[in-house]
Parts: sequence; structure tokens; C-alpha cells
Amino acid sequence: MSTNNTIAKNTFFLYIRMLFNMGVALYISRVVLRTLGKEDFGIYSVVAGVVILFSFLNGTMSAATLRYINVEKASSKIENVKKIFNISIVNHLMIALLVVVLAESVGIWFLNNKLDIPEDRMPIANFIYQFSILVMFVEIMRVPFNAIIVAYEKMVFYAWLGLAETFLKLTMVFLLVYLPSYDKLGLYGVLMAVVSVLVWFAYYGYCKLQFSEQTSFKFYKDFGKIKELLTFSGWILIGQVATVGATQGLSMIVNIFHGVIANAAVGIANQVDTAIYSFVGNFQVAFNPQVVQTYANKEYDRHKQLILNTSKYSFFLMALLSAPVLYFTHNLLTLWLGNSLPEYTQQIVQVVILCSLLNAVAGPFWMSATAIGSNVVKEYNITLTLINLCTLPLAYFILSLGYSPIYAFVVKLFIYTILQLFRWYFINRRLHFDRRNFLTYLFNIALIFLLLLGLVYKSDFTKTFSIIELVFGILLIEILLMISIISLGLNNNERKWMFGFIKNKINVE
Repeated sequence: MSTNNTIAKNTFFLYIRMLFNMGVALYISRVVLRTLGKEDFGIYSVVAGVVILFSFLNGTMSAATLRYINVEKASSKIENVKKIFNISIVNHLMIALLVVVLAESVGIWFLNNKLDIPEDRMPIANFIYQFSILVMFVEIMRVPFNAIIVAYEKMVFYAWLGLAETFLKLTMVFLLVYLPSYDKLGLYGVLMAVVSVLVWFAYYGYCKLQFSEQTSFKFYKDFGKIKELLTFSGWILIGQVATVGATQGLSMIVNIFHGVIANAAVGIANQVDTAIYSFVGNFQVAFNPQVVQTYANKEYDRHKQLILNTSKYSFFLMALLSAPVLYFTHNLLTLWLGNSLPEYTQQIVQVVILCSLLNAVAGPFWMSATAIGSNVVKEYNITLTLINLCTLPLAYFILSLGYSPIYAFVVKLFIYTILQLFRWYFINRRLHFDRRNFLTYLFNIALIFLLLLGLVYKSDFTKTFSIIELVFGILLIEILLMISIISLGLNNNERKWMFGFIKNKINVE
């Protein structure tokens, strides 16, 4: 099967997975918010965030593991893949134990002394905190198995397991509603931990059956390779600290100044953002192995074209998914969650989605940096860290002046804009894109982003639309945006290919 066909097939299965996952995830959020209430929903969001704050090591090793397995897979040496996998298992176990130590010491202190949680809910907050630690431990140990599945592009299983995980979460939510419990918040924490453990066993079992040779355990004393992997991970670590710190730290700062109700608004915004961005994330997952392998195989022209195309198409996909939400924010949220939304929810949702639009552009450039190697990753992440961490002091300063939590996320959007400008400059300096192609790519993205900003500007939180008006309004926005993308965002070759593809499909029918 050709590379393009493989990517297309992988993307198809990932989209089937995400269509189901998005619908169920939004339904789950609605049920959980109604069952727990705004206060407990906010408590769960901020408590889980404390644990996630210590998970930056996991993200570091995840990127390193995926990169090295892809490189060794390109060399077609199974023994080398096995070595990387086993080194990663040991490294992830050490990371998981370190996260537990940090969470049980610094995290416990922060939870009980710094967060704004009602006194009568502190015991249950500590209870679900322990189960959040368990979830994080399991998620860390899942990374090497996930990496080998993605590297070998087994997206059919990846998609089916994603559907199974979503179905399990849906089942647990029904249990949350109907099981008798003295405290629904505590029960919810336990049920989510059960789902994580079951999914880990599924990953483990599949890898042992499908990749028995690559995943058979053997302790390697190749300290040179261990050092290489840890050095590479160390430079990625810097960027991960900044990303997790800026994201979860922002949630903590909002909590300090505005309490758990504001965290409920942030939690809802993150749910919406995750549901939309998951489509883009899975789209990029299908391309990531090829981005790394084309560089490893010295196919530099294809590598550069793959980066620009993946980045542009990711942005357009995110634009199509987010445009109705940006304009009909209030109506869609009330239709989903009812009228009792936490204050600031609509505005935070809009700004968070705008941040994700910029993030959608970034993914392929980040993957290219990891493919190039340690020296590039080192410079790339040090600079990104210095820029990204500016979010926290700026947001703290803004909120200390008495501004609403919305402005903390406006700061985040400003920083994300600077980050993306740097990514473009940095990778272009290394790969030397064709100037005309690169400027055209930038122009295409800028035009569509300005159109989306116009939707935010014109949105009205006070106006209520009927279901019929909402449906027709969404269809109109999507049609107009699609026309704009085709006419302003695609080049002649891309338009010809798209129209030819549609024509062939119609003729087949």
C-alpha cells in the first residue's frame, strides 16, 4: 500500500473513532455537570489538574519514545525497536514513581494549602486526588505501548480501542447516576480510575499478541542508547514543563483569584476544546510516523511538503469544526448544558478555541523538530519555554488588578501567537522551505484566521435562536467557510485534486 493510501486509511479510522468519541464526550460532560453540580465539577477539574501538573515527564518520554521507535522502524531492524521499547518501559516506570512521589508530597501540600476549595469538601478532594494519581500512573505506563502501535500505524486497533474506552466511560457515567452513593464526586473519581486500568490491560494484551518480538522484555545494558534517549528527553522536558505549567498553572491562578466556580467554566471550555481538537490531534497522529520516517530516510523535499500540508489542513479542519461554536457559543452551550452556565464560560470557550487554532498549526513543526535531532530540539525547547512561561506571571498580574478570568486566557492567546511565529521562523531556518510556497502557506492561514476572528466579534451572547435557526445558521457558516477555504486557502493543484476526487466519487456512485 502506498504511503498516501496508508495515511488516508489511517485518517479514516481515526475520524470514525473521533466522531463517536466527541458525541459521547459532550454527553458525558453534560451528565457529569448535572450530577455533580457546578461546585463539585470545578473541584474535580482543579484537583485532577494538580496531578496533571506533575505529568510533564510523561509527555517528555512519550515524544522521545515515538520518535526513536519511528527512526528504528525506518531502519527495519526489529532488535533495535525492541531495545528502544524496553528502555522506554524502564524509563517510564521510573517517571511514574517520580510523579507519585511529587504528587504525594508537593501536590498534597498545594492541594490543602493553596487551592480555594470549600472546607467541607476537602476530605473528598483528597480522596479523588489519590485516584487521580492512580490514573496518571497507569497513563504513564501506557505510553510505550501506544507509541509502538502508532509507529506501526495500527490505526484500526487504535480506533476500536478508543471507541471501547469511550463506551466504558459512558457506562461509568450511567453507574454514577444510578448507583447509590454517599458522595457522587468520590464515586466519579473511582470509576474513572477503573476505566484507565482496563484500557491499559487492553493495550498491553494487544501489543503482546501483535508485537510479541518487539515487546518481549529484556534488560539492555546499552548505556550509550540510554544516555542518548535520556538526553533527547531532557531537552523535550524543558518544553513540556512550560506547556503543562502554563496550562494547568493558569487554571490554578484562576482558582486562587476566582474560586472553583470559575474553574468549572474553565473545565467546560476544556471539554469543548478537547472534543474539537481531538479531530485535529488524530489527523496529525496519522501523519506523524511519516513526518519522522521521511526525515530519517533523507526524503527532505517530501518531509517539508508533508509539514506544510499537515499544518495547513489541520488548521482548516479545526476552523470548520470550531466556526459554529465561535459564533453560536451561547446557544450551543445552553443547548448542551442548560441555562445555568458558570459565569464567563462563553468567553473562555471562545478564547480557548482560538488558542487551539494556533496549536493546530504547530503540531507538524514540533514533530519535525523531534525528527531532526537533539541539538535542534534543545534550542527549540529552550526558546519556547522562555516564551511560554511568560503566560503565568502576566496572567497573575492581570488578575491581581481585579480583571475577570477571561483576560488570563487572552494573555494565553497572545503568548500562543508569539510561539507560533517563532516555530515558523525556527523550522524554516533549518529546512529552508521554498520562499514562495512558505509565504503562500502563511497567507492562506492568516486569511481564514481573520474570518474566524470576525465570527467572534459578531457573536451575541444575549440572542437566542430556535433549533431551526441554529441548524440553518451552522450550515450557512460551514458553506461560506468552505468556499473561503477552497478559494483562498488552497492552491490550484489542491483544488484540481479535490474536484477530481469528488467527481470520481460521484461517477462511482
